[in-house]
Amino acid sequence: MANTFSLILVLVTIVTGIIWALEKWVWAKKRQLKFAELQAQTNDLDTSLEDKVLPQPWWVENSVSIFPVIALVLVIRSFIFEPFQIPSGSMKPTLLVGDFILVEKFAYGLKDPVMHSTIVKTGKPERGDIAVFRYPPNPSVDYIKRVVGLPGDIVRYSNEKQLCIQPRNESVCKPVPLSDVQKSNLGVNGMPLLQLSEKLGDVDHHILINPWRPVHPQDYQPRPGVSEWIVPEGHYFMMGDNRDNSADSRYWGFVPERNLVGKAVAIWISFEFNRDADSSLPSWIPTNVRFNRVGRIH
Repeated sequence: MANTFSLILVLVTIVTGIIWALEKWVWAKKRQLKFAELQAQTNDLDTSLEDKVLPQPWWVENSVSIFPVIALVLVIRSFIFEPFQIPSGSMKPTLLVGDFILVEKFAYGLKDPVMHSTIVKTGKPERGDIAVFRYPPNPSVDYIKRVVGLPGDIVRYSNEKQLCIQPRNESVCKPVPLSDVQKSNLGVNGMPLLQLSEKLGDVDHHILINPWRPVHPQDYQPRPGVSEWIVPEGHYFMMGDNRDNSADSRYWGFVPERNLVGKAVAIWISFEFNRDADSSLPSWIPTNVRFNRVGRIH
């Protein structure tokens, strides 16, 4: 859906831009010449009447009016910031359903809005970043997860739900530090989840663990008790902070660098949609605004 909107925005900008240019440098001059001829034939024809005598066609007037706005939106959305809505709970407790976030588009390179090829390289994902990317099995869908494995890393995830990373050119797999274990106010089927503090690179954040759920099916375990992935060059390994409720790289594979959209940096508004089953309100109408969640994402 996001990619379709980008394509429509580009096409509208091109069409209105062409009309704006033709109006500025061709059609307006032709009307001026025609009005000058009318003035020569009518001595008392006031210059202020030009727009009434030879008005712009409505479609030209509208295109000229909206082109600067559409062009500005295209530039901001394609190269600077783009808004996204969090649709699922895979990034709890960091991001909640109903959070509306800003994604820094230039964090991982300036890309053209249609083909998504990199125009200017500006940076690469760092471990611990929250990244938006095009879902590899279906690039028309945008996903958001945390960057766990960088190119060349070996990523291991044990049955004890301990993440271990062996960076490129290092011989030791380093367990990711976990601390501050406590019951979360978030739960599944009435059972509370465990919230832990985790440190990936320089990023401190919280994760959720379901202590009653197995780590994942045996099909994903190359040897008993451990799952291991070697991150290819030009790819990244992504995981959700809600570790037992996240469809991520553990299940569908790595994210190619070309699929990266940007880095999530802030929550600009957050809505709740909690309502009783018999509520007459449409599901898309918010029931509350969580102002305490507005700000930078930690």
